[in-house]
Amino acid sequence: MEPKVYIVSDSIGETAKGVVQAAASQFNSGKVNIEKFSYIKTEEDIKRVISQVSRDGKGLIVYTLVTPGLADIMSRYATEAEIFSVDVLGPMMSALSNLYDKKPKLEPGLLHRLDQEYFNRVEAIEFTVKFDDRNDAKGIREADVVLVGVSRTSKTPMCIYLGYRGLKAANIPLVPEVDPPKELFQNPDGKIVGLTIDPLLLNEIRLERLRYLGLDTRAQYASIQRINQELEYAENMMARIGCPVVDVTNRSIEESANEVLRLIGR
Repeated sequence: MEPKVYIVSDSIGETAKGVVQAAASQFNSGKVNIEKFSYIKTEEDIKRVISQVSRDGKGLIVYTLVTPGLADIMSRYATEAEIFSVDVLGPMMSALSNLYDKKPKLEPGLLHRLDQEYFNRVEAIEFTVKFDDRNDAKGIREADVVLVGVSRTSKTPMCIYLGYRGLKAANIPLVPEVDPPKELFQNPDGKIVGLTIDPLLLNEIRLERLRYLGLDTRAQYASIQRINQELEYAENMMARIGCPVVDVTNRSIEESANEVLRLIGR
């Protein structure tokens, strides 16, 4: 049976999961079999976890328990059951307590408390997913930023990044055969930004996309002639819109997105 890592937390357990995945990236191509036990609050909850891990066989317990006493109980039961265990937060909280000469608050879930900023970010990401790659006038009107460009210019991942930053981001593909929404040319609030890319790099990206999908790499979609046609069309559309343009060639998503933020004054 494949060894398993059991994440035990008095909150949702995302902190411990992140640590496990970061460490696992150094082993077996980063693959790790994880099972989570969230909102563990009592000694009985811990007994239940220990019982299951013992039944399953070989495993490791990784825990983030800040509720007073629970970490000690987990350590004691795991030792008695001869189960390897790691306390993720304990040593760090102890070190910070010594550094600041203060006692920790010992409140589970402080890191992931659902404040207004969190809800705004979730709303922005939901908006971004809804208006991804769509010729939708409503998305243009309601977005904080609208990205336009030809296929495979990183519109979607950049919008997701901007959504995580709390901006409602929409993106609209520019395709010669499809008329873009008329609202695009009104450029409300100056929030439209065009994306462009070197044609040879775009050729490589599209060829790789076709290979990944198992399609014929000779398709017009990846031909340099078609790419040049699309880029020329997009350049003309962006000029009509009057929007700034970001060249994403050899730029990371973060770098391009930060340039977009600068251009729209965010």
